[in-house]
Amino acid sequence: MSVRDDGQLTARLDRPVVLVGLMGAGKSTVGRRLARRLRLPFVDSDTAIEDAVGLPAGEVFQRYGEAEFRDGERRLVARLVDGGVRVIATGGGAYVNEETRRLLNERAITVWLDAPVDLLAQRTARRPETRPMLKDGDRTETLERLIGERGSKYAEAHIRIPSSGGSHAEVVEAIITALQEHVASA
Repeated sequence: MSVRDDGQLTARLDRPVVLVGLMGAGKSTVGRRLARRLRLPFVDSDTAIEDAVGLPAGEVFQRYGEAEFRDGERRLVARLVDGGVRVIATGGGAYVNEETRRLLNERAITVWLDAPVDLLAQRTARRPETRPMLKDGDRTETLERLIGERGSKYAEAHIRIPSSGGSHAEVVEAIITALQEHVASA
């Protein structure tokens, strides 16, 4: 199967492709492009939370606290992976939950978009109001702490894609190549 043979890859996918990683890694943007390329539906879990609650995800997080937000996120992600083959972008903390991580690794193909902290800090500065965990303190220090806490969990994903600031098209191409290899070895 060649890199350009996206139709055959899509036909061989029997489960969702779920993008995980820290905020700012590009999960939503890359996820939309990957879904378009594979001709699959795309769902952003933060947008799904916003649609369900009627508030921006960051406001839900602030208003109800991280524990309640994560519980709702966990239930939503479980429903999303049971919704057929699609591309799903999760919030940065979703995959950290052990139950969610186990569920995703069993019922989906998980892809960790691993970006360096300096790139994450630059990207998350663009819309700070949507990043409640970065509102207080130094953005870079917070992101470094989060990758220290979450990195070993993200490393449990089936596929790791380094994302160091290249184009989104390059990241999508790397994911497609890795998916082809993953599906071929399954």
